[in-house]
Amino acid sequence: MSGTPVESSTLHADSTAHSTLPPTKPSTSGHAPAGKPDPTTNVQDGAKGGLSASAASGSSELASLKVGLRSAVRQFPDFPSPGILFEDIMPIFADPKLHESLIRALELHVRQTYERIPDVIVGLDARGFLFGPSLALRVGASFVPVRKKGKLPGPCQTESYEKEYGQDFFQMQSDGVKPGQTVLVVDDLIATGGSAAAAGGLVKKLGGTLLGYIFILELDFLKGRAKLDAPVYTLLSSQ
Repeated sequence: MSGTPVESSTLHADSTAHSTLPPTKPSTSGHAPAGKPDPTTNVQDGAKGGLSASAASGSSELASLKVGLRSAVRQFPDFPSPGILFEDIMPIFADPKLHESLIRALELHVRQTYERIPDVIVGLDARGFLFGPSLALRVGASFVPVRKKGKLPGPCQTESYEKEYGQDFFQMQSDGVKPGQTVLVVDDLIATGGSAAAAGGLVKKLGGTLLGYIFILELDFLKGRAKLDAPVYTLLSSQ
Protein backbone atom coordinates (compact mmCIF):
# COMPACT_ATOMS: atom_id res chain seq x y z
CA MET A 1 0.00 0.00 0.00
CA SER A 2 1.15 3.50 -0.67
CA GLY A 3 -0.41 5.06 2.38
CA THR A 4 -2.33 4.52 5.58
CA PRO A 5 -5.86 3.12 5.38
CA VAL A 6 -8.28 3.62 8.22
CA GLU A 7 -11.05 1.04 8.35
CA SER A 8 -13.86 -0.40 10.30
CA SER A 9 -14.09 -2.19 13.54
CA THR A 10 -11.50 -4.63 14.91
CA LEU A 11 -8.03 -4.93 13.59
CA HIS A 12 -5.36 -7.18 14.95
CA ALA A 13 -2.26 -6.02 13.11
CA ASP A 14 -0.78 -2.69 12.13
CA SER A 15 0.56 -4.03 8.86
CA THR A 16 -2.91 -3.87 7.33
CA ALA A 17 -3.53 -0.38 8.73
CA HIS A 18 -7.30 -0.69 8.73
CA SER A 19 -9.64 0.74 11.32
CA THR A 20 -13.07 2.27 11.75
CA LEU A 21 -13.63 5.88 11.07
CA PRO A 22 -12.90 7.42 14.44
CA PRO A 23 -15.32 8.66 17.06
CA THR A 24 -16.13 12.35 17.13
CA LYS A 25 -13.23 13.10 19.45
CA PRO A 26 -10.15 13.50 17.23
CA SER A 27 -7.07 11.56 18.15
CA THR A 28 -3.81 13.15 19.07
CA SER A 29 -0.32 11.81 19.43
CA GLY A 30 -0.20 12.68 23.10
CA HIS A 31 -2.74 10.38 24.75
CA ALA A 32 -1.25 7.81 27.13
CA PRO A 33 -2.91 4.48 27.98
CA ALA A 34 -5.26 4.64 30.93
CA GLY A 35 -3.45 4.24 34.23
CA LYS A 36 -0.03 4.75 32.68
CA PRO A 37 2.20 7.82 32.49
CA ASP A 38 2.50 9.38 29.05
CA PRO A 39 5.58 7.74 27.50
CA THR A 40 5.74 10.20 24.60
CA THR A 41 6.95 13.08 26.72
CA ASN A 42 10.47 14.08 25.74
CA VAL A 43 13.20 13.79 28.35
CA GLN A 44 13.69 17.53 28.65
CA ASP A 45 9.98 18.17 29.16
CA GLY A 46 10.39 17.10 32.77
CA ALA A 47 13.68 18.89 33.34
CA LYS A 48 13.75 21.70 35.83
CA GLY A 49 14.81 25.16 34.81
CA GLY A 50 13.30 25.07 31.29
CA LEU A 51 14.79 24.28 27.91
CA SER A 52 18.21 25.42 26.81
CA ALA A 53 18.35 27.87 23.91
CA SER A 54 19.40 25.12 21.49
CA ALA A 55 16.67 22.77 22.68
CA ALA A 56 14.07 25.53 22.39
CA SER A 57 15.25 26.28 18.87
CA GLY A 58 15.03 22.60 17.96
CA SER A 59 11.53 22.34 19.39
CA SER A 60 10.42 25.35 17.35
CA GLU A 61 11.93 23.86 14.19
CA LEU A 62 10.24 20.53 14.86
CA ALA A 63 6.85 22.18 15.33
CA SER A 64 7.25 24.02 12.03
CA LEU A 65 8.27 20.86 10.17
CA LYS A 66 5.23 19.00 11.50
CA VAL A 67 2.86 21.60 10.04
CA GLY A 68 4.26 21.14 6.54
CA LEU A 69 4.32 17.36 6.78
CA ARG A 70 0.76 17.08 8.10
CA SER A 71 -0.55 19.28 5.29
CA ALA A 72 1.07 16.97 2.72
CA VAL A 73 -0.81 13.84 3.87
CA ARG A 74 -3.79 13.20 1.59
CA GLN A 75 -7.03 11.51 2.62
CA PHE A 76 -9.13 9.31 0.31
CA PRO A 77 -12.60 8.38 1.62
CA ASP A 78 -14.01 4.95 0.78
CA PHE A 79 -10.69 3.50 -0.39
CA PRO A 80 -9.93 0.68 -0.87
CA SER A 81 -13.54 -0.12 0.12
CA PRO A 82 -16.57 1.79 1.49
CA GLY A 83 -16.19 3.13 5.02
CA ILE A 84 -12.40 3.30 4.90
CA LEU A 85 -10.53 6.59 5.05
CA PHE A 86 -7.12 6.11 3.47
CA GLU A 87 -4.30 8.41 4.57
CA ASP A 88 -1.67 8.65 1.86
CA ILE A 89 1.84 9.58 3.01
CA MET A 90 3.41 9.13 -0.43
CA PRO A 91 3.38 12.88 -1.26
CA ILE A 92 5.99 13.31 1.46
CA PHE A 93 8.37 11.00 -0.39
CA ALA A 94 7.50 12.41 -3.81
CA ASP A 95 8.77 15.86 -2.81
CA PRO A 96 12.50 16.01 -1.96
CA LYS A 97 11.98 18.96 0.40
CA LEU A 98 9.20 17.20 2.31
CA HIS A 99 11.24 13.99 2.41
CA GLU A 100 14.12 15.94 3.93
CA SER A 101 11.69 17.58 6.38
CA LEU A 102 10.50 14.16 7.53
CA ILE A 103 14.01 12.87 8.19
CA ARG A 104 15.00 16.13 9.87
CA ALA A 105 11.91 16.04 12.12
CA LEU A 106 12.65 12.49 13.20
CA GLU A 107 16.31 13.32 13.74
CA LEU A 108 15.35 16.26 15.96
CA HIS A 109 13.12 14.03 18.05
CA VAL A 110 15.86 11.43 18.50
CA ARG A 111 18.53 13.98 19.41
CA GLN A 112 16.24 15.85 21.81
CA THR A 113 14.89 12.75 23.52
CA TYR A 114 17.87 10.44 24.05
CA GLU A 115 21.11 11.29 25.81
CA ARG A 116 22.95 8.94 23.46
CA ILE A 117 22.14 8.09 19.86
CA PRO A 118 20.63 4.57 19.60
CA ASP A 119 22.90 1.91 18.19
CA VAL A 120 20.24 0.46 15.89
CA ILE A 121 17.12 1.63 14.07
CA VAL A 122 14.77 -1.29 13.38
CA GLY A 123 12.24 -0.78 10.56
CA LEU A 124 9.06 -2.80 10.10
CA ASP A 125 8.10 -4.46 6.82
CA ALA A 126 7.32 -2.63 4.69
CA ARG A 127 6.74 1.08 5.17
CA GLY A 128 9.29 1.31 7.96
CA PHE A 129 11.79 0.73 5.15
CA LEU A 130 10.78 4.03 3.51
CA PHE A 131 12.43 6.20 6.16
CA GLY A 132 14.16 3.90 8.65
CA PRO A 133 17.43 3.59 6.69
CA SER A 134 17.58 7.36 6.05
CA LEU A 135 17.02 8.12 9.74
CA ALA A 136 19.67 5.58 10.74
CA LEU A 137 22.17 7.10 8.33
CA ARG A 138 21.36 10.62 9.53
CA VAL A 139 21.98 9.88 13.20
CA GLY A 140 24.83 7.41 12.67
CA ALA A 141 23.05 4.21 13.67
CA SER A 142 22.77 0.78 12.06
CA PHE A 143 19.57 -0.17 10.25
CA VAL A 144 18.03 -3.62 10.68
CA PRO A 145 14.83 -4.77 8.93
CA VAL A 146 12.04 -6.82 10.43
CA ARG A 147 10.41 -8.92 7.69
CA LYS A 148 7.61 -11.40 7.21
CA LYS A 149 8.58 -15.01 7.88
CA GLY A 150 10.61 -16.62 5.11
CA LYS A 151 11.93 -13.40 3.56
CA LEU A 152 15.32 -13.23 5.30
CA PRO A 153 18.23 -15.67 4.73
CA GLY A 154 20.29 -17.34 7.41
CA PRO A 155 19.47 -17.95 11.08
CA CYS A 156 16.54 -15.83 12.25
CA GLN A 157 14.51 -15.18 15.38
CA THR A 158 10.73 -15.37 15.01
CA GLU A 159 7.87 -13.63 16.82
CA SER A 160 4.14 -14.07 16.22
CA TYR A 161 1.37 -11.46 16.23
CA GLU A 162 -2.37 -11.50 15.67
CA LYS A 163 -4.01 -10.31 12.48
CA GLU A 164 -7.68 -9.90 11.62
CA TYR A 165 -7.89 -13.38 10.15
CA GLY A 166 -5.33 -15.26 12.21
CA GLN A 167 -1.68 -15.30 13.18
CA ASP A 168 1.31 -13.96 11.27
CA PHE A 169 5.03 -13.98 11.97
CA PHE A 170 7.88 -11.47 11.89
CA GLN A 171 11.54 -12.40 11.70
CA MET A 172 14.86 -10.69 12.29
CA GLN A 173 18.27 -12.08 11.42
CA SER A 174 19.92 -13.47 14.53
CA ASP A 175 22.96 -11.20 14.22
CA GLY A 176 20.91 -8.06 13.48
CA VAL A 177 21.02 -6.76 17.04
CA LYS A 178 23.90 -7.47 19.39
CA PRO A 179 23.35 -8.02 23.13
CA GLY A 180 23.34 -4.69 24.95
CA GLN A 181 22.75 -2.52 21.88
CA THR A 182 20.15 0.22 22.20
CA VAL A 183 17.32 0.10 19.66
CA LEU A 184 14.48 2.26 18.30
CA VAL A 185 11.67 0.61 16.31
CA VAL A 186 10.10 2.69 13.51
CA ASP A 187 7.05 2.30 11.28
CA ASP A 188 4.65 4.57 9.41
CA LEU A 189 1.58 3.81 11.53
CA ILE A 190 0.51 2.38 14.85
CA ALA A 191 -2.99 0.91 14.82
CA THR A 192 -3.63 -2.05 17.13
CA GLY A 193 0.03 -2.32 18.14
CA GLY A 194 0.41 -6.03 17.38
CA SER A 195 3.12 -5.90 14.73
CA ALA A 196 5.12 -3.26 16.59
CA ALA A 197 4.97 -5.35 19.78
CA ALA A 198 6.28 -8.33 17.81
CA ALA A 199 9.21 -6.26 16.55
CA GLY A 200 9.97 -5.17 20.11
CA GLY A 201 9.85 -8.81 21.17
CA LEU A 202 12.45 -9.70 18.55
CA VAL A 203 14.77 -6.94 19.78
CA LYS A 204 14.56 -8.34 23.31
CA LYS A 205 15.09 -11.94 22.17
CA LEU A 206 18.38 -10.84 20.64
CA GLY A 207 19.45 -9.11 23.86
CA GLY A 208 18.88 -5.53 22.71
CA THR A 209 17.67 -2.69 24.92
CA LEU A 210 14.43 -1.29 23.50
CA LEU A 211 14.44 2.49 23.90
CA GLY A 212 11.11 3.19 22.21
CA TYR A 213 8.93 3.31 19.12
CA ILE A 214 8.54 6.04 16.51
CA PHE A 215 5.57 6.32 14.13
CA ILE A 216 4.49 8.94 11.60
CA LEU A 217 0.75 8.46 12.25
CA GLU A 218 -1.39 6.88 14.96
CA LEU A 219 -4.95 5.57 15.03
CA ASP A 220 -5.34 6.72 18.59
CA PHE A 221 -8.82 5.30 19.17
CA LEU A 222 -7.50 1.74 18.67
CA LYS A 223 -5.22 2.24 21.71
CA GLY A 224 -2.36 0.26 20.17
CA ARG A 225 0.27 1.93 22.32
CA ALA A 226 -1.19 0.15 25.36
CA LYS A 227 0.39 -3.06 23.98
CA LEU A 228 3.87 -1.55 23.83
CA ASP A 229 6.20 -1.62 26.81
CA ALA A 230 8.54 1.18 25.76
CA PRO A 231 7.93 4.90 25.11
CA VAL A 232 5.86 5.70 22.00
CA TYR A 233 6.27 8.83 19.86
CA THR A 234 3.94 9.79 17.02
CA LEU A 235 5.24 12.54 14.76
CA LEU A 236 1.87 13.70 13.35
CA SER A 237 -1.55 13.72 14.92
CA SER A 238 -3.93 11.34 13.16
CA GLN A 239 -7.53 10.23 13.40
